[in-house]
Amino acid sequence: MIFCGLKLTHDGAVALIDGDRLVFSVEMEKIGNGKRYSWISDLSIIPRILDDFGYKPEDVDEWVIDGWDGDQPRPLFFTMHDNGNPVEITVAPYRECPACPDLLQPGYSDEFTIDGRSYNYTSYAHAAGHLSSTYCTSPFARRGEPAFVLVWDGGLFPALYLVDPDTGVRNLGDLFPLLGHAYAIAGQHFGPFRKPGDADAWDLTVAGKLMAYIALGSPRESVLAVLREEFHRIFESDLPQAVEYRRSTGGFGSPFEPSVPPVHEFYAAVRMRTDPAAVSDEDVLASIHQFFEDLLCERITGALRMVGAAGPVNLCFAGGCALNIKWNSALRALPAVREMWVPPFPNDSGSAIGAAVLGRVAHAGLSAIDWSTRLGPDLLPVSNIPAGWSARPCPPAELARLLYETGDPVVVLNGRAELGPRALGGRSILAAPTDIAMKDELNRIKAREPYRPVAPICLVDAAPEIFDPGTPDPYMLFDHDVRPDWADRIPTVVHLDGTARLQTVDPADDPVLGEVLTEYHRLSGIPVLCNTSANLNGSGFFPDVVSAIEWGQVDRVWSAGTLYQRHSG
Repeated sequence: MIFCGLKLTHDGAVALIDGDRLVFSVEMEKIGNGKRYSWISDLSIIPRILDDFGYKPEDVDEWVIDGWDGDQPRPLFFTMHDNGNPVEITVAPYRECPACPDLLQPGYSDEFTIDGRSYNYTSYAHAAGHLSSTYCTSPFARRGEPAFVLVWDGGLFPALYLVDPDTGVRNLGDLFPLLGHAYAIAGQHFGPFRKPGDADAWDLTVAGKLMAYIALGSPRESVLAVLREEFHRIFESDLPQAVEYRRSTGGFGSPFEPSVPPVHEFYAAVRMRTDPAAVSDEDVLASIHQFFEDLLCERITGALRMVGAAGPVNLCFAGGCALNIKWNSALRALPAVREMWVPPFPNDSGSAIGAAVLGRVAHAGLSAIDWSTRLGPDLLPVSNIPAGWSARPCPPAELARLLYETGDPVVVLNGRAELGPRALGGRSILAAPTDIAMKDELNRIKAREPYRPVAPICLVDAAPEIFDPGTPDPYMLFDHDVRPDWADRIPTVVHLDGTARLQTVDPADDPVLGEVLTEYHRLSGIPVLCNTSANLNGSGFFPDVVSAIEWGQVDRVWSAGTLYQRHSG
């Protein structure tokens, strides 16, 4: 059977599963330099995407649409279109509720039109897509093992589930009553993104920036004590306002319920108590990060103890909060965790995949799907090379030599785009890691803040020598310390706190990137390169070579064995 999953809201995407194989997942932001977090505004895009992979809408056996804000099925709060004609689509709620008590059962069914033709669809709760896409792509599903799945995204409270392929899904409850947006909202109260008086708006990019910014500060026990006290008072105490908060909110999507104002109250109370002590915003933000990390680890450990987990367990982490590499690493290091899985698309970029998986679960159960990282849109062909540029053949080994000899960054576009938000070598800017000035240069050309880190890619077999722990991490989703005797050799990729967001590369999985790294290692003695995403600021990955050339910030673009180079003079 063929299942097509649709994520219509932000991080809009179309995904298709044929049998047990994920054929593709195409995010709107990765089409035509689309803006980050783009929605599907017109359903006419769906047949065009299907056609790119040899499918037609009538080939699809089941259409599944991701749910959205609310505790009952409701029409999307924006107008969808089909070839410009307005259409109304009702979707399932954000998470389990009386109207949708079972994550594995549809919360709503109806029909919609594509190119004027009607198709039946089902819709599952938004949280269900996170859970299913994460578990069914995990090594645990492949081995037929149960796993605990933590789901925490912007509009959800962190919920822990036990997923067993034989018995289904058991909700073990929320770890604490705080939506994931609380991390980004901290940036409205402290640090460079502070927005006094702008209490109802936040920038979706801030959470990632804060994760980098906290390296400028240090957690302080006095601030952690304040955070613990105010958190308990506002969210978990027996005071009337805390009781009412828990009664009236449930993590059904932050615009739907009164879940955001108490978060502002929390941070305002923290500022009122830390300002007299002249605590820097950097230290407060570092303490906030540490507080949430400690809370996650403490509550996960307690929940596992309460359900009588015998020995270390399998743990998955899903939702936008699973993009926090430091939390991921702290959870993975817990004695209660045997093995941890975070997919490369833990945020809403994986929701279309989750929707398609849910359609399949109804027929095949909670079983593994066959998938790979590079199932996004293919590169558009190069028709005309812009004036001032030339093209010539260039094998991967020669690309490595250019990186070594010139010291200049190169845009690398190869094959289909990666799934999820991380550029993993298919839509990347690569550079030598040996000059600290390269970090500033990469941040300059990408118009990023100077404290933002640049990630390392490293041959998987060499990683333990350079990084601690240096475990295989192919999706750039965990934190590693740079070993002291290597920090001066690869300063570009060492963050302010001595860590790095490592991506390991196995040449068997990515022969092109493996060859580049292997040759660079032979020439330099260093099996590491810098890797940052190749995109316009605020947009998805470059969809073609011409976009990278017209961006104009680098002199070389490499794609599929061809080097495009700007003429000197």
